[in-house]
Amino acid sequence: MTFDISTILDPIYLIYALGAILIFLVIWIMQLEKKIKNFTKGKDGKSLEGSMIILKKDQDNLLNFRKDMEQYLTEVEKRLRRSTQSIETIKFNPFKGSGAGGNQSFASVFLDENGDGLVLSSLYARDRISIFSKQIKKFKSEVELSDEEKKAVDDAKKKLN
Repeated sequence: MTFDISTILDPIYLIYALGAILIFLVIWIMQLEKKIKNFTKGKDGKSLEGSMIILKKDQDNLLNFRKDMEQYLTEVEKRLRRSTQSIETIKFNPFKGSGAGGNQSFASVFLDENGDGLVLSSLYARDRISIFSKQIKKFKSEVELSDEEKKAVDDAKKKLN
């Protein structure tokens, strides 16, 4: 059996081909309708519009929340820079060789991110304890620092970097 153009264009084959195409299109339309129904669930198209309005409001609320959080975090970062971030303590004996004191004296430094803070020093002797406080600005003091106090400031500075 040979096929020629007249056999292919025979009306019965055209009807079968068009029928198959029609069945394919009907199935495709049914699937599209099902997707549209799932997308527009509710009583009518207004429920979809309402859902979109709610989504827009939620988006606006999230944008406002984000702006508020950015502003809040900026303030928190400013406060954090001013808070104590490095603490260092050096214990020492200021009266070596004299038998007085022991390693009960100390120099403690408390610094923020900018190198501002204070040095708190205690000198212990058998008959008295002296406590000194010295202000630190940008890792420097206007008052002379002892070697132990300088070492405590340097160690605290290293912790910040």
